[in-house]
Formats: sequence, structure tokens, C-alpha cells
Amino acid sequence: MLKIYHNPRCSKSRAGLKYLQDKGLEPEIRLYLKEEFTEAELADVLMRMNKEPQDIVRTHEKIYKTDFKGKNFNRDEWIKILIEYPNLIQRPIVVKDHKAIFAHPTENVDEIL
Repeated sequence: MLKIYHNPRCSKSRAGLKYLQDKGLEPEIRLYLKEEFTEAELADVLMRMNKEPQDIVRTHEKIYKTDFKGKNFNRDEWIKILIEYPNLIQRPIVVKDHKAIFAHPTENVDEIL
């Protein structure tokens, strides 16, 4: 299984998808801004990445700066926040079998192929 959590409006995400396609791969494309993560799915992706939810937060987003910066949240609270505000999730995330990585820079994908 090869899957990319993709935001077509993001140049980094488009570059990650193109990198996979240029290698002749056709991943399952998950438009995570339209098809929300479930708590279990996000927890699974985090486990495959060996990351905590706060490790994948886009800290330069306005909503992060105004609503979340400097506040302490536990793991479950961060997961709920990321599900409610998926634009806070760094992208793209590529999943293959039991591993997942950020495909930025795009060459990071080679680690799991």
C-alpha cells in the first residue's frame, strides 16, 4: 500500500505527488482536507512516523499562533485539534506499509520506497 495525504493547493504536496508519479508509482491519494482523519487513522499515521501530534504541527499558520501557541495539550487533545484543523498538519505525508514520512524534501520518500 502506498498512500499520500495530499493537499493539491500546497506546492510541497504537489511536488511530493509528482515525485512519486515520476518514479512510476500511483499512490492512493487522500485529500485529507476534504476527507477528515479519524482519531484512529491519525494515531496510526503518527505511530508509523514515530512522531507525536505536536511534531507534525505547522506552527507558522495563523490559527496556531492565535489559538494554540504556548498552550499545553496532551496527545489526545492534539489529535482532536489536528482533526478539527487539518490545515495545521504538515504535508505531504507518504505512507508505505508500516512506515510513514514527510515528503518534504521530496527525496525523503526514497527512505520508505
